[in-house]
Amino acid sequence: MLVEKIGIIGSGLMGSGIAQVALQAGYKVILNDVKEEFISKGISAIRKNLNRDVEKGRRSAEEIERICSRLATTTALSDLSVADLIIEAVFEQMELKKELFATLCKYCSPDTCLVSNTSGLSITEIASATKRPDKVIGLHFFNPVPVMKLVEVIRGYDTSDETFNLIWDFSVKLGKDPIAVQDSPLFAVNRMLVPMINEAIIVLSEGIASAEDIDKGLRLGAGHPIGPLALADLIGLDTLLMVQETLYNETADSKYRPALLLKKLVRAGHYGRKTGRGFYNYN
Repeated sequence: MLVEKIGIIGSGLMGSGIAQVALQAGYKVILNDVKEEFISKGISAIRKNLNRDVEKGRRSAEEIERICSRLATTTALSDLSVADLIIEAVFEQMELKKELFATLCKYCSPDTCLVSNTSGLSITEIASATKRPDKVIGLHFFNPVPVMKLVEVIRGYDTSDETFNLIWDFSVKLGKDPIAVQDSPLFAVNRMLVPMINEAIIVLSEGIASAEDIDKGLRLGAGHPIGPLALADLIGLDTLLMVQETLYNETADSKYRPALLLKKLVRAGHYGRKTGRGFYNYN
């Protein structure tokens, strides 16, 4: 199957980032969201990132315009019927994703691959909402998408080899370095990363070390580019708690129980960078 046109649902941080790398790789992209204002913000983010390349001499202004000329937008899911594959980057809610995938099946060709950018929800369950589970797969990008090389290519229970190979090759053409993962709670990377962040929060809550020293310890002692608490603030503590609870509920294993301090901060509305306060104060 030849992939030329990509449909992307969701124009937020992840969706606009995926759209950008697809455009840079030469694909035509149809960017979808529920409101034009959301799409406009996504386009602004794409252009802002691309203009940095102009400022740093990596691309010409003419090249940026050629890249952006491959982008179309729509608020109608039916307009994605012409796409060869569709990637969703909507909120991390299982029922929302299942409803979306079921709706896409009404508009798209039976051969169209449906891809989820979920960071940990079951690909197998998402696929169950469709009549083409063999064509459903996960492609977990990491933030920021234009910078991070890694993607996880996740097989659902019924994902076919043909679909897996197609999406693997597609991710390589995007300039990414993929790893193969079986469907499992939080997949591979987050399955290791999230409990580490949670343990850092517990260390902080027990007064063993300050937030600054916990982060410094992991940066200087383990070679991490960013400390776990600063990373939590970057991810968003509300998102982190949702992911942590998914892992805990899926496995029923007490070792994955979310730290009480994380719950307290989320209940207080302190989500990290996006609210100006989390483990650190950004105001």
